Amino acid sequence: MDSAYVCEWEKRSKSTHCPSIPLVCSWSCRNLVAFTTDLKTDEDDKDVNHMIHIIDTEHPWDVFSINSGHAEVISCLEWDQSGEFHRDVSLLFWTWGCFNIEFCEGSRLLSADGDGHIKCWSMSNHLVNTWKNMLSSSVDGDPIVALSWLHNGVKLALHVEMSGSTNFGEKFSRVKFSPSLTLFGGKPMEGWLAVTVSGLVTVSLLKPGGALLTASESLCRLRGRVALADIAFTGGGNIVVAATDGSSSSPIQFYKVVVSVVSEKCRIDTELLPSLFLRCTTDPMRRDKYPTVTHLKFLTRENSEQVLLCASNQSGSIVECWSLRKEGLPVNNIFQHRSPVVGEKQPTILKWRILTTTSDLERVSAVALPKLPISISNTDLKVASDTKFCPGLGLALAFHDGSIQILHRLSLHTMGVFHGSSSTQRPGDEATIKRQRTTGPGLHFKALQFSWTSLALAGVDNHGKLHMLRVSPSMGQMLDMNTTLRHLLFLLEYCMVTGYDWWDVLLHVQPNMVHNLVEKLHEEYMRQNQALQQVLATRIVAVKASLCKLSTATAARACDFHAKLLLIAISSTLKSLLRPHVLNTPDKSPGDRLTEICAKNSDTDIDKVMINLKTEEFVLDGPPLQSLQQLIQWVGDFVLYLLANLPNQGSMVRPGFGFMRDGASLGMLREMLVMIRIWGLLKPGCLPTFTATSDNQDSMQLLFRLLTKLWLCSRDDSPPQEPDESLIDECCLLPSQLLVPSMDWLPVNDGVIVKLQGKHPLRLQFGKVSSLTGAGSTAPLEVFARSPSTQKMDNLRCVHMGVCPTEKSKACTRCGCVTMLKSPNDTNAMKQWEQRWIKNCLCGGLWRRIPPTLT
Repeated sequence: MDSAYVCEWEKRSKSTHCPSIPLVCSWSCRNLVAFTTDLKTDEDDKDVNHMIHIIDTEHPWDVFSINSGHAEVISCLEWDQSGEFHRDVSLLFWTWGCFNIEFCEGSRLLSADGDGHIKCWSMSNHLVNTWKNMLSSSVDGDPIVALSWLHNGVKLALHVEMSGSTNFGEKFSRVKFSPSLTLFGGKPMEGWLAVTVSGLVTVSLLKPGGALLTASESLCRLRGRVALADIAFTGGGNIVVAATDGSSSSPIQFYKVVVSVVSEKCRIDTELLPSLFLRCTTDPMRRDKYPTVTHLKFLTRENSEQVLLCASNQSGSIVECWSLRKEGLPVNNIFQHRSPVVGEKQPTILKWRILTTTSDLERVSAVALPKLPISISNTDLKVASDTKFCPGLGLALAFHDGSIQILHRLSLHTMGVFHGSSSTQRPGDEATIKRQRTTGPGLHFKALQFSWTSLALAGVDNHGKLHMLRVSPSMGQMLDMNTTLRHLLFLLEYCMVTGYDWWDVLLHVQPNMVHNLVEKLHEEYMRQNQALQQVLATRIVAVKASLCKLSTATAARACDFHAKLLLIAISSTLKSLLRPHVLNTPDKSPGDRLTEICAKNSDTDIDKVMINLKTEEFVLDGPPLQSLQQLIQWVGDFVLYLLANLPNQGSMVRPGFGFMRDGASLGMLREMLVMIRIWGLLKPGCLPTFTATSDNQDSMQLLFRLLTKLWLCSRDDSPPQEPDESLIDECCLLPSQLLVPSMDWLPVNDGVIVKLQGKHPLRLQFGKVSSLTGAGSTAPLEVFARSPSTQKMDNLRCVHMGVCPTEKSKACTRCGCVTMLKSPNDTNAMKQWEQRWIKNCLCGGLWRRIPPTLT
């Protein structure tokens, strides 16, 4: 485990960010981290602004700070998980062994404070650095100690035992789990649940119209003080709340909470469950040693039968792990001699049993639990142990000496250690000791959060700095390259199937691994059934593009993958404009028939291919075609660029190389040229424009003929062949016949992931982009280079924005794709294209607002 980067606040003369008490941090599966600080405008000022800061981990300096408006300190932050999988097509999992791609989790954030107020924040205009308060609820004057979104009924299990399987459905299975509350038809109802310090549980439900339905109820008849609480969910749709008054001599109480809607009103029913006493309080040697319970956590959100407890004193802590088990109830001797009744079973009772406990530890300052839903069956645990696969099996403890330990979630034995700056201090370093005495307590973490694959830790220290730590998949154990690749591949597949961001997996990919990972990922993808391949078609391209950017040897292939994403999107958009000529829709759509005819017809004459098509299906009004001309122009320029650069594809891989052997993409380009040719007969203004050296040059005919010859060399139904000499000679002559455009590939990635190859952590500063300059050891490739006088490109609309654009723009947090915030078009066809990318980029990344100087 090592540090990847540290981001700190700029030192100002008056205003200062200091960590709030308690300091809370939360990491969404869309790669957004939220944490809190208190902002003092003046050191002598008693008024404190309770701030919420939201960053994406790829651009940590681009922080969005919200003056939350909370009157008291913020005690809880919780990202939503209500949109993990699109509910309308949840049957995809059962029929195809997969999950649907649409997801929107991480777009809403709950915050709660010490005055009982809860606020729900959402993205404004789907931008990660613009947020607004959407809804709120309150229990006035009653501090919130625990907060959670209601469960949506989706639970996954990741099986390490099946990591070698070729079927994604066997590796990642869906577990039967009921939502906390359902609407008509079984649709999960959204909302949140909170526990207050006075022992009150409050539920707020989001009605379909947007209104809130709120109710409160006592956890038990005799309400008492609740210092700590946590919330978990059961497979039957119930909610379990664990609570303690903070004293280690008091019992840890558990309650079952059932939420329902009766006559348009929210109803809450509670029931007391078996409780437990800490083991350390029953040990005569430790009875009074640890008087306070400082941390209470269920091991996972969907497992209410295992709980982690930490008791502390001023200088040390002890951690215990408990499990709820069903045990037989002993029967009195009087009843043992009677004749047994057929079918009668021995009565059972639920009882908490301690799994394991640690020895005396340093004082624990923060706890982080894994989010990866790894299966903990005996076979899965054995395979994980044999292959040294550790993600999801470790929990993190941060200590007041600045160190972090990763402990096994079941046995609590140490798996890895991170030594902070204060814990690595040499005993004889008196200057450091004196400095610490004058500046206060040493550096230590006040809040920790695991990423969603457990390969990274985000922590906020007592000085308000954000730390990003890498957590090795093998916890530092030596592995051969094949095993390391298999572990990373397994987690990339998990992210690809679930839709979770794979940024933390990229932290562990070295440049020499990129090629093998891309090839192995493609092999596993091709082993899936056709339906699943279609669902994951764009997701795998986005994963490959992210991988290829990590190495200079494969950076050109990243250009190809991004171009392929745009190509797929334009193709599907143009085909969606086609309509069948007759009302009784045939078995195949016009787009499918176009694909079938173009695949069978290998004629190099574009007009002969058109003869076999029903041209009446291509009849469209003029305005839609004219408004999509810039997309059509991109297709024409791209085909010309590929063919003109065919002779240059030698030992050095250049952008476009990946398409030379991609029969499916070349076939897609042929189909679009045929469509464009037909539309050009109806509306000549929509045709792509080429600068030809001859007035009678039929550019579309020439490009289609050369493209068809190249496609015939790489068709899927025949063995691949090298392009013949005549084709290469004709492509060599292309620049003398047509002016070859300079393709504007995506801008150089300005994120941190390509800068984290070294061993030393990056030192960044919130609000300063320039703090990253020069951090990397490799210069960008020529294809990514941009001179100040270069025209800036809108990568989605395929239009130029000028050398110094003044339009407000947004950029993708993952690939760097830039596009204007406001649409310059008024036509419905172009608005339809733009609406497809209003929430996410082509690659699935989120959008962030950027100033005009960074466009």
